[in-house]
Order: sequence, then structure tokens, then C-alpha cells
Amino acid sequence: MSAAAPSEVDRFRAGYRAREIGPRYAGWAHFAFTSAASLAAIGGSLSGVHAPKAWELALVPIFFLFGNVAEYFGHKGPMHHKRRGLDLIFTRHTLMHHHFFTEARMECESSRDFQIMLFPPVLLIFFLGIVAAPMLELTLRSWFAVVEGASVAWLREGTLARERLESWLVDQLVAMLATTARHDPATASQLSAALRNTAAPTLG
Repeated sequence: MSAAAPSEVDRFRAGYRAREIGPRYAGWAHFAFTSAASLAAIGGSLSGVHAPKAWELALVPIFFLFGNVAEYFGHKGPMHHKRRGLDLIFTRHTLMHHHFFTEARMECESSRDFQIMLFPPVLLIFFLGIVAAPMLELTLRSWFAVVEGASVAWLREGTLARERLESWLVDQLVAMLATTARHDPATASQLSAALRNTAAPTLG
């Protein structure tokens, strides 16, 4: 990294804070809300588990692996490469997060910098509130099944280039969400709120 890089990061951070972090933002409150809501969701899920069978427990590490595969494709796909319909994810992650934090500047200078690391509260509510939109939950479960099946086939056969697989999976998600939104007002409302509240300004 060049000697000028730290000053470039400083300028980007200053500009981002001025544009994106409001004067009333409280980093520790954001962190507490995110942690409490996530732990409550985990606790609520665990409270519904009663006398699990051995085969059900054996699925736990499989789903941990699936979660990591999804994380891998998320970063190798729309988070680091602009994809049609998912521009906001690319902007938020690559153009903002990776300009705010670099290999030379990984530290937070204050709790206000939590804003660039944590999910916006509206997105957390969106993900945890999926249960309030059964059709949206069904759509995402269906897409997860597509990802799982496609990933296993790709790892076994490897006949398709990774970049084409990533692009295809993203296009599948966009198409499935758009179709569900046309048929289900609750899904349309959830998606509209999430996109409206994560819209980012053009970066100079």
C-alpha cells in the first residue's frame, strides 16, 4: 500500500461520517439492539426444540457448513462484484465498508464507527421479521435449497465456471423475490422497506 493510503482512508472516513452517520447515532445502542435481537431470535428458536433425535443433531454441523458456503458465495458474488438488482449490496460492502476499513486501517476510532460494521436496524428487523411474511420465508428457503443443490453439484462435477454459477444464483434470487413480491403484498412491503432504508448516495 502506498504511503498516501492512510490519508486517503482518513478523507474517506471523514466524508462517510459526515454523510452517513447522523448526529443522534449511538454506536453502543446499535450494538446492544443488534445483539439483543439476535440473541432473542436464537433463544426463541432453541425454546422450540424438544427432545431432538440423533439424526436431527447430526444436521447441525451440516447447516454450519452450508452457512459458510452461503457466506463464501455472498462475498465472491454480489458483495464484491456488482450484480443486476443487487447494486446496494455491492455499494454498501465494497465501495463503503472496504474503503472505510483497509489492511492498514482496521481500527474503529469511536463507537460511532459501529454504523459501518453492523446491519442497519431495519435490515435486522427485516431478516428476523421474515416469519411475518410466510411467502418471503418460503421463497428464501427455496433459494437456499437451490444454492445447496447447485453447490453440491458444482463441487462434485465442476463443469460450470464459478463466476457463472455465482451470477446464476444471484439472478435466481432476484427473479424469485420479484415473483413473490408480485403475488404477496407482505413480501413487496418488506422488500420495499429494506431497499428504501439501505439506499446509499453516490460516492465521489
